[in-house]
Amino acid sequence: MQIYLVGGAVRDELLGLKPHEHDWVVVGASPQELLDKGFQQVGKDFPVFLHPSTKEEYALARTERKAGKGYHGFEVFADPSVTLEDDLIRRDLTINAIAKSDEGEVIDPYGGVKDLKGRVLRHVSDAFVEDPLRVLRVARFAAKLAPFGFTLAEETRVLMQEMVRSGELSDLTPERVWQEVTKALNTSKPSIFFEVLDEVGAVAVLFPGLYQLHNVTQPAQYHPEGDVWIHTMMVLDVAAELSDSLNVRFAALVHDLGKGITPKELWPKHHGHEKAGLPLVKAMSERYRLPKQTLSFALKVTEYHGIAHKVLDSEGKPHLKPQTCLKLLNLTKAFKQTDELAELLTACEADARGRLGFENRPYPQKAFWLALAKAGSQVDNQAILATGVQGAEIAEAIERKRIELIEAYMADYAAKVDSATNA
Repeated sequence: MQIYLVGGAVRDELLGLKPHEHDWVVVGASPQELLDKGFQQVGKDFPVFLHPSTKEEYALARTERKAGKGYHGFEVFADPSVTLEDDLIRRDLTINAIAKSDEGEVIDPYGGVKDLKGRVLRHVSDAFVEDPLRVLRVARFAAKLAPFGFTLAEETRVLMQEMVRSGELSDLTPERVWQEVTKALNTSKPSIFFEVLDEVGAVAVLFPGLYQLHNVTQPAQYHPEGDVWIHTMMVLDVAAELSDSLNVRFAALVHDLGKGITPKELWPKHHGHEKAGLPLVKAMSERYRLPKQTLSFALKVTEYHGIAHKVLDSEGKPHLKPQTCLKLLNLTKAFKQTDELAELLTACEADARGRLGFENRPYPQKAFWLALAKAGSQVDNQAILATGVQGAEIAEAIERKRIELIEAYMADYAAKVDSATNA
């Protein structure tokens, strides 16, 4: 029995990164031998075991043969006769097909170390085409390793394009697609994931709402970066800089889907694109079975990012009606806690800064909205009850008082802006 560290842990070590998890391959052993040593079997499709103390995954060396469609369409053969090289060749990329022995020896039969040094993402063998999920995995690795400057090997790009044209991406389960999207959104450069998928034709298949943003023009004075697709990718990366929240990053990705269905004769303007995007966000959510909280937040950002921006005019003065402001503050429950409001505003800040030449512009709207929430929360409930209101009248009275407080804050803010301007 021989045990080797494999895959991402070896790759990350060679890149100077700290591995987040360790995967092991066991060569020359049977399932019973591992069970006898106290390992716990967890894999149904192939023999995977948990170490009795570390609980890390140990898999018997195996080969796989395509026997049907989709992720489960494989026949797996695990036997003591399967070699380490046999096991490694079934992996996706050469940089993930490197092993390391207990003695520290690096076993690299397929040129993974060379590709690590050359910063190349290259498939190991033609068996790559047997699993359509690998199209998304490669795009995700491109995003994950973006800080190192990895590029896609041309032959791998061609292979991925052929896989997309074959139609097998339709066999992917919603859960597995969303799992890859989630991992990609959690990278420092998530736009790379979607750009790689776009290069091979997968965005049109998997995310048609996003694909529609290509070549859709916007007002040049506000969007010198170009079309809505470019803007969306920039917004996504700014969101990744500003927040670790998956909800914020996903909302940044889908906030402008409505622009993709604006009639061409109305370009470059997109009046009403916020509400127009809501059905598209819901459709993507239903297709990939997103968590309810993620969808709910994305819908709020999609519908209200325009209002969030417009709360201050070009001179920095309050611009919206107090009643309009109250609607967004109530929607985000900002008078109880401002966490959701702050996250929504972070997504809006990413939208504002995800434009060419605007990347480092301040976004005073965020502080202003949070100040409005604080001002509107200063309601004396006891004083309202003392007036004798009852039932539904209590909520109405509280609402009227909040509007008064918000209006007063906005007036005071405008006066300060005027004072600073005239000074």
